[in-house]
Amino acid sequence: MKTFFIEARYKGKIELPDELVGLLPGKVALFSSVQFLDGLEKARKKIESRGKKVFLLKTEHTKYPGQLLGCSIKEFKKDFDAFLYIGDGCFHPKALVLKNHKPAFALNPFSKKYFKLDEKDVKDMKKKQKGAMLKFMSSKEIGVLVSIKPGQYNIKKAHELEKKFPDKNFYLLIFDTLDFAELENFPFVECFVNTACPRISYDEYDKISKPVINVDDLS
Repeated sequence: MKTFFIEARYKGKIELPDELVGLLPGKVALFSSVQFLDGLEKARKKIESRGKKVFLLKTEHTKYPGQLLGCSIKEFKKDFDAFLYIGDGCFHPKALVLKNHKPAFALNPFSKKYFKLDEKDVKDMKKKQKGAMLKFMSSKEIGVLVSIKPGQYNIKKAHELEKKFPDKNFYLLIFDTLDFAELENFPFVECFVNTACPRISYDEYDKISKPVINVDDLS
């Protein structure tokens, strides 16, 4: 069965507030979700008109420069000072800060409000990540979350865990959409490793009663 991805572009007007542009440092990596990509070029020109440099980076699993998916957030090697993310929600800015140790500004195109996140704002998440890592290292029974959704299916990484940590028992839990309540059916599991969307461990960890760590954090 073929899968078709249909882009839904936002038709409203996206305006960068002058105050936000003034807060941005000299070199900025500009990102957005696919819905708001049509506003990136105008945003880039406005920022650059203030003498600042803008990078539209191309990431894995994406079609366009500046497009961001949760699974494509990584440590970017380009020389810049901060991120500007145009989109709703906090997941992407939080993940950008966690992975890169650089501040992220975010503009919500619907509310027209903006905010800034830096490392102190993700301190609790970093503590949970560290705790999950320590729990993984001390645990024997590990549940591995594997999604069959296109772009999230990482069965190879799941099997690589068995080779990398031969002293542990790994149980592959395969799903399309994760039902968090179903994880309670595996009380013997001490810790979960997430190979699907990183949002599960970044944004949804409070829905899982056991520690959960992203597979890429174990590489």
